Amino acid sequence: MAIAVGLVNALTAGELRGRPYPAPDGDERAAAATEALRAGGRRYAEVAADEAAELTRVAAALRVVFEAVARGDADAAAGQVNTLLKETDARPHLDRHDGEPWHLHFHGAGGTRANDWAASCATALAVVLGGELFDRLGVCTAPHCDRVYVDTSRNGTRRFCSTACQNRVKTAAFRARNA
Repeated sequence: MAIAVGLVNALTAGELRGRPYPAPDGDERAAAATEALRAGGRRYAEVAADEAAELTRVAAALRVVFEAVARGDADAAAGQVNTLLKETDARPHLDRHDGEPWHLHFHGAGGTRANDWAASCATALAVVLGGELFDRLGVCTAPHCDRVYVDTSRNGTRRFCSTACQNRVKTAAFRARNA
């Protein structure tokens, strides 16, 4: 899920912590895509410009899922995930590489890195949406921020993408009370 969140937050335009966030382009887009893939804790090869463009399309499709869950529309979220699963032809298989034990991968039939990641992210979202904790996907509720997150807190009450947004909202509320 960290990679899905990373792709959406890095590659889609919107707002971030009270400021406009333009989607990166060119070399910046490729660098942002590389960092998003590395959010899963592994070292991945640099993303090429054409791969970054494909991953940007994937990120836009993934954002639809987070936004649908945030507005309470589980049907739209599930529909989008089903579309992604169908488009990518996500298939599970066991793989062993880089000295690691066997583990599960979900790759699409296309064989491109973007399609493989789209299949993996769609499968992860399908697992979350098909479980009891589907409402743990969210979009930051701070004013002028639309970055996404997965709520991994114990009580499931997360509302912000980051501590910075949470602090920004709390500071504004404090100042409003004392004005």
